[in-house]
Amino acid sequence: MAKTFIEQLLFPDMAFDSIKLQKTISGKTIVITGASYGIGEQLTLLFSNYDVHLILIARTAEKLNTIADIVRKNGSKCSLITADFYQETEVDRAVNELNVLTDTIDVFVSNAGKSIMRSLENSLSRFHDFTRTNSINYLAPIKIILAITPLLKASHGHIINVSAINVLLLPAPKWAAYQASKTAFDQWIRCNTAEWKIMKIKAKTIYLPLVKTKMIAPNKKYKNYPAMQPEQAAFRIAKLLYSSKTRSKPWWLIFPQLGSFFGEKIWEKISFFSLKKDDESSI
Repeated sequence: MAKTFIEQLLFPDMAFDSIKLQKTISGKTIVITGASYGIGEQLTLLFSNYDVHLILIARTAEKLNTIADIVRKNGSKCSLITADFYQETEVDRAVNELNVLTDTIDVFVSNAGKSIMRSLENSLSRFHDFTRTNSINYLAPIKIILAITPLLKASHGHIINVSAINVLLLPAPKWAAYQASKTAFDQWIRCNTAEWKIMKIKAKTIYLPLVKTKMIAPNKKYKNYPAMQPEQAAFRIAKLLYSSKTRSKPWWLIFPQLGSFFGEKIWEKISFFSLKKDDESSI
């Protein structure tokens, strides 16, 4: 898909070392959540070229089977777990199936996520928006990681948190459910990083900008926004995996971060007048 000039500037193609990735993951068992579409699908297809055992977790069984066929044709082993992370019982079942499928896990990629943009006023009778978003973005990955930490300790493995740049910036109106849940999981990862390091588990986080996936499609405002392609996100995750770095974020993020640090009051005023303008235009 052709990229605009702005997208080429914000999301440039990056150097990728296939040999380093091969040395890092060849022969390894890798678990990927949210593997049926978007970033998870592209990461799965990329990893499938390197003789690995991929354990894919997602809700859509039919799409998972299609991806599994491609993975196996590429020469890698593939196991599937169909689970809906909205339901805690489904998360428990996924953990049990993981225990049956393998006694070794080398990499866990926490990619499954739910995005939601809704005003406070429109959320007053929708508490389930918060419980569902929290379940997928925060509680489900925690439950899985707690269960597999002994396996990751034994393999000196990796945890990859696929996060968003929002968690590093000031809170944004209408994004309370999403931003709070992603920030909570990011903080949980950071709180545990030192302990995992003692266990020789490497915890890494990639902070992604807007990515052109199925998840953002319902928001019409994003139709013409500059966004990264899922394939680009997958390459960046793979590079983080074999890199000595523990974090990956866009080169330009430093500028909005500085704005967040020095311009909190200005941001509050911009947010207020933006919301006020939206309200007036809807009258």
